[in-house]
Amino acid sequence: MMDVAIVVVRFVQFVGAAVLFGTPLFFLYGIERGTPARWLRPMAAAGAALVAVAAVAGFGLQTAAMAGDPSAVFDRETLSAVATGSAFGAGILARLASAAVALFACLVLRGGSRLWLILSALGAVAMASFAWTGHGAAEAGVAGHIHAAADVAHLLAAGVWLGALAALAGLLTPGRAEPPGNAATLHRALAGFAGVGTAAVAVILASGLVNSWFLVGPSHLLDIGASAYGWLLLIKIGAFVLMLGLAATNRFHLTPDLERGLASGNAAVALAALRRSVLAETLVGLLVLALVSVLGTLPPVAAQ
Repeated sequence: MMDVAIVVVRFVQFVGAAVLFGTPLFFLYGIERGTPARWLRPMAAAGAALVAVAAVAGFGLQTAAMAGDPSAVFDRETLSAVATGSAFGAGILARLASAAVALFACLVLRGGSRLWLILSALGAVAMASFAWTGHGAAEAGVAGHIHAAADVAHLLAAGVWLGALAALAGLLTPGRAEPPGNAATLHRALAGFAGVGTAAVAVILASGLVNSWFLVGPSHLLDIGASAYGWLLLIKIGAFVLMLGLAATNRFHLTPDLERGLASGNAAVALAALRRSVLAETLVGLLVLALVSVLGTLPPVAAQ
């Protein structure tokens, strides 16, 4: 039961951190300055709140699991030892601090580029901190630094992609995307994301290969189907490929359709198709995060 709870709080933290990092970042590089977005600050605040609450819960649950005693969550000395004496504790504290500051910023600062920059920077800290609470912190020495760096790059690139999906979902909300000016802003944002999205995919692929070297290893490649970790990793790769296909459809088919719809004065059909495609891509992205949340609790193939 505790293992299930740990997976759930990891998933909630991943979702919140991706929104906190990638969604305001999307508005910095993909949306024209001054574009109204009253919904963005509440969305980022919700992401920060999810990270903060789930980080506290995750810290308690993981401490109890490490101690082998559920009552350890109430033991001050044990909690202090984990918080100050482990990479896991350092990662959780960094994540909790960044989320708390982001939530405060959402409450006291006005929406705009300055707030989006602050939130995306704090979200980047929250995303990167997962590298110290997962398998990326397992190796020591130079190998450990390489694995941690690849893990951070993988996390941040995923946050860019998933946060952009959250932003696009917000822009595509029925009633918000239909006015011609808003639809034109959406089209420019989709076109602008093309280059950033391609770079994010390239980083995900490169860093994923490095991570696989450590977590699977060339000598265990043929044994990947012999463990739960291996099967879940293969499903994750399949889901990633599906996301690539949906993203390619958005870029090369649905975005040009929206451009033609704007030119003809009837973009409703294109907007509806984009809405369905972004929803599907987002759901697959959530599946990937759920799989990552489970994988982080299992011994990798290379350790079996």
